[in-house]
Amino acid sequence: MMRREFLRDVALSAAALTLPSLAQTSPPAKLTRDEGAPALIIPEDFLGLSYETAQLANPAFFAQTNKPLIALFRELSTSGVLRIGGGSSEFATYSESDPVGAPPFEVFGPDTSHTIKQGTTTTALAIRNLRGFLDASGWTCIYGLNLGQGTKEDAAREAVAVARILGPRLLALQIGNEPDSFRNRYRPAAYGPADFLAEWNTFHSAIVAALDAAHLKASFAGPDISNKLPYLTAFAAEAPKHPDIAFLTGHYYAMGPAGNPDATLANMLLPDPKLTTLKQRDFPVVLDAMKSANLPFRMAEMNSCWNGGQVGASDTFASALWCADAIMRFAALGFSGVNLHGGGNGVYSPIVGSPSLGFSRRPEFFGIKFVQQLAGAHLYPCHLETPEDRITAYMFSKQKNDFLALINKSDQTVTVATPMKHATAQWTLTAPTLDSKEAVTLTQSKATSLRGNLVVLPPHTAILLRS
Repeated sequence: MMRREFLRDVALSAAALTLPSLAQTSPPAKLTRDEGAPALIIPEDFLGLSYETAQLANPAFFAQTNKPLIALFRELSTSGVLRIGGGSSEFATYSESDPVGAPPFEVFGPDTSHTIKQGTTTTALAIRNLRGFLDASGWTCIYGLNLGQGTKEDAAREAVAVARILGPRLLALQIGNEPDSFRNRYRPAAYGPADFLAEWNTFHSAIVAALDAAHLKASFAGPDISNKLPYLTAFAAEAPKHPDIAFLTGHYYAMGPAGNPDATLANMLLPDPKLTTLKQRDFPVVLDAMKSANLPFRMAEMNSCWNGGQVGASDTFASALWCADAIMRFAALGFSGVNLHGGGNGVYSPIVGSPSLGFSRRPEFFGIKFVQQLAGAHLYPCHLETPEDRITAYMFSKQKNDFLALINKSDQTVTVATPMKHATAQWTLTAPTLDSKEAVTLTQSKATSLRGNLVVLPPHTAILLRS
């Protein structure tokens, strides 16, 4: 089977189409595995989080002393990826000097059109503390540099410090955040992919020269686009000229901006929501870019609703179901990783809080944890026969165990006939209601949902089975 056909079939394997009701006495939905198709190998560092560069203005946040946050990171993954970037990266400067006085803020949430982010400074102390945080958590880092308003000289100086201090914890440097949004913001209206590539090459050459002079090496990733695919296509065509480019990156938001009347809880749960930054028809372009560059693709920033998140949707249990399904869907497309954006007390942030007040888990945290076994697994193509397109299924194996993730985002109970025998429910993800902001539970309840090879899947529930 050709790779593109395989990826297409994997992407469709979790697709569904809509039943008015499925009582337990109705014929069950049928799940089958394509035994003849090869598995996708999911990287160990598939899961990740994304934070704004401005957060580094407080050196005490990403620090070895922030043990509660380290514990939460390790609860999600012991080998995850922290991406530092976002809109605030185009305003930050770097300084070798230690900070003077109190930091401008303790926490910095996701960037919005109303965020005040001028003048934030990242110091060498913040990078040293970040190294301690990464060592303690076991995570690596994608580090964003200022292209929008920075200079190549400043980027090179910062890159040298980051590479020297983070060492093996530096996964890749990125030059710029969402360059496809530079027009009429940092660049003239005529700015396009060719202009971006010219700038990127200029910055890249300066950074590589500075790294060489310091006897350092670093990998790169990009283009970190928002949603304008010609920038990704152009970057992918350029990538083979640069062996130090390790992977491609882009962003995804299920809907937005926050405040749009269509940015609703119900819309978020659709397979292809209105207002989404990338439609299903766009993903073949991403797969073509991967093929052109011969590189993997990582969704380096993603969440439910851009411009900070939609209250009543992004902060509810529905976002946990959306999150779990989106992560699995991107794995099935063959992507190499995902980074859920957040920080501070952001509406959609998986983790909220501060060192002084403590941290807590928001609904999306449980959605990420639900699929954490996926990291390092073999994901198999499968097909779910059901007309309800908000019920999805994913099969994978890890450490001699077979797993099945069933995610029901619909308001119908469905019985699924699975190819698994003697399975138990490792995780059940539930909440009292879809719009619950508290009482989201991820439990290790067992056989109540299992009847031989039949699984009774209640509405608005996700179950991870293991055999």
